[in-house]
Amino acid sequence: MKNTTRSNLPPVVSLTQWQATRDKLLVKEKAATRAQDALAAERRRLPMVKIDKDYVFEGPDGKASLLDLFQGRRQLILYHFMFAPPVDGWPEAGCPGCSSVVDNICHLAHLHARDTTLVLVSRAPLANITRYQQRMGWTVPWFSSSGSEFNVDFGLTTDQGETFGLSVFLRDGDSVYRTYFTAGRGVEALGSTWTFLDLTPLGRQEDWEDSPDGWPQIPPYTWWRRHDEYGK
Repeated sequence: MKNTTRSNLPPVVSLTQWQATRDKLLVKEKAATRAQDALAAERRRLPMVKIDKDYVFEGPDGKASLLDLFQGRRQLILYHFMFAPPVDGWPEAGCPGCSSVVDNICHLAHLHARDTTLVLVSRAPLANITRYQQRMGWTVPWFSSSGSEFNVDFGLTTDQGETFGLSVFLRDGDSVYRTYFTAGRGVEALGSTWTFLDLTPLGRQEDWEDSPDGWPQIPPYTWWRRHDEYGK
């Protein structure tokens, strides 16, 4: 990683000049916010797919159906967490990137207040999940889809291996519908770490970013660690 030197730091200006430049950027930020609002409005109007297959998961209280995962609420956000062979860390630990996502999840009471449940689902057996969950100190409900076709049917387990993603479901009585799915950088909406770093001068310090020459940059994801592994 290159060091940032005095010569390539942002220019130093007066408060008046800084405020004028900041105000110009604010116009673009407001436009981006309005564009995000428009996307969210369009997302709310997406068509749905009814889920007719009876998937069986295993959780801390035993067997559970997809409907059970709602915990009586109307909406379900389900994060497909990579924890299966040959994912990095198997069989003792889940994916470092997915672990970063879970570290950033808000207190679930805020979601519950809007009739929404959030859970994790992985192919790992429940015993592996329980051990890793205790190590990480997480309380987000986490279910095993081991022995189920859930991951394959939803495209998270393929001949190319495992991947991650985020599915959203809506319940109407006992009927369950899938309303949304995203993967890749789309799941960053769950995490504040990336949002916070995007506000800083050095950004995420990854080589895909448009940053001044000499800014510290490394390949994406390579700096991610499980939260108890930084400094090792």
